[in-house]
Amino acid sequence: MPEPTVVDATVVDPTVVAADYFQSYSVVGLLAVVGVLFVAVAFGAGRLLRPVVPTPEKLLTYECGVDPVGEGWAHTQVRYYVYAFLYVIFAVDSIFLFPWATVFAAPGYGAATLVEMFIFLGFLAVGLLYAYKKGVLTWT
Repeated sequence: MPEPTVVDATVVDPTVVAADYFQSYSVVGLLAVVGVLFVAVAFGAGRLLRPVVPTPEKLLTYECGVDPVGEGWAHTQVRYYVYAFLYVIFAVDSIFLFPWATVFAAPGYGAATLVEMFIFLGFLAVGLLYAYKKGVLTWT
């Protein structure tokens, strides 16, 4: 049996502290088990209730209800990925600008956050300038 320790002139039993510690995690564990059971029951009910009637028409691959014609491989222009990448860059930019605006309004953070945000916007501007010079932003 471990020796009790004295804290603030009271005796604290280590087993009581450990029990309280693990009790708080038992709630999280119970919630995780309930969540896994809920998903398992939902999938099981779906498997039992759905009709299974495989026909050759149902086993065909299709896209938007159109029967497939030709091969499944298609060429995709790389420029569309570049546009998507540029969109992600500016979406991340807006994600960082909103919290910055709230911190900028707090007293004592004005000058430091202003300089940091202009450095961040400078990096984004350099990236945009690079994309413009490479001709990425021209739609052909």
